[in-house]
Amino acid sequence: MAEFVVRMADERGHVLEQTENGFSESEVRDRFAQQGYLVYWVKPRGLIAGGRIARPFGRKIKLDHFVVFNQQFVTLIHAGLPIVQALDLLARRQRNKYFQSVLENVRDRVKGGELLSQAFEAQGVFPKIYSTTILAGEKSGNLEEVLTRYLNFQRLGLSFRKKLLASLIYPAVLVIGVITLVTVLITFVVPQFAALYADLNAPLPAFTSAILWIGTGVRTWLPLIVVAVVALALLFWRWAKTETGARQLDRLKLAMPVAGAIWLKYQVALFARMLSTLLSGGLPPVPALETSADSMQSRLMRSGITTATQGVREGRPLYRSLEDTQVFPELSVEMIEVGESTGALPTMLNSVAEFYEEDVQNALSAAMSLIEPAILIFMGLVVGGVLISLYLPVFSIGAAGIR
Repeated sequence: MAEFVVRMADERGHVLEQTENGFSESEVRDRFAQQGYLVYWVKPRGLIAGGRIARPFGRKIKLDHFVVFNQQFVTLIHAGLPIVQALDLLARRQRNKYFQSVLENVRDRVKGGELLSQAFEAQGVFPKIYSTTILAGEKSGNLEEVLTRYLNFQRLGLSFRKKLLASLIYPAVLVIGVITLVTVLITFVVPQFAALYADLNAPLPAFTSAILWIGTGVRTWLPLIVVAVVALALLFWRWAKTETGARQLDRLKLAMPVAGAIWLKYQVALFARMLSTLLSGGLPPVPALETSADSMQSRLMRSGITTATQGVREGRPLYRSLEDTQVFPELSVEMIEVGESTGALPTMLNSVAEFYEEDVQNALSAAMSLIEPAILIFMGLVVGGVLISLYLPVFSIGAAGIR
């Protein structure tokens, strides 16, 4: 028997993570599923277990590399190449050594008799929606079409992410510029003026004295300040990784005046796009919802979708189950209701995703148009205030000398 780490949720929605002994991942998963738990994932404990290649710390497969791989994989399958040969060819052509080792492990597992979906899921580095999509294609016997649909989903997601990042580049550069400039002024320029005014032994304005006190103090205690900031950042990172910290941080994100609404709309668009892809691939509603919930970044959204999944499992309509969570916007629920009533839910979910993706881009553009001038004004006020405070004594001394 081996040790496995199990992540699951009980009937109240409480997420648990514990270590259990078992013969295989599927055996542990089935055991807890029969006990009424919703099992998110089961992974071997340790760096290397069960033939699975563990991911080194900080290593992951880039999304654009994954998109290229899937595009080539679909092309080879369409050309009639067997899956094992296609994986072998793509693994040998892969330049990323870590990705190459993962693909080789997938190839060996498939050659040994495992399903393709099981081989990808066993790696622990691919999105849950990917292995679930492949499983739907294997069950329906139409793997090529399902992978093509997932590839379109990936392309849309990658394009959307690039647009969001492009809109954030200029504000990020401005913020870094402000922080760098203020740091240089406080730690290098201000102490020079402090030494100059100490030699002159002249009375200084209160504003100037305050700036000089801050500058000399920061320069004196700079190593301790850096250590304290790093320690606080590490503590915050560890707290954010806990279930309680992640939930509180998620609530804080959603409660922010402008960014909260943008974040919520982005999550709704992501959920709608994933659910549409899974349903179009032939996956039943309940497994599709479970996979979508497991792929969400927002803990509150994940909890809401998990609760809605239970409602759908009991026979309630999807729109009603989502509405009861009080997490999803009213318009998205109404659009899903129309899709369910007309029997075109996947198509309507695509419309929901497109609507909210466009809404996010427009809202982000409007927010950036306000944030950029605000950052410039803040930079001007800070830098101007520091320079004025440093040169005020010069003007005073000059005026006294003239008199």
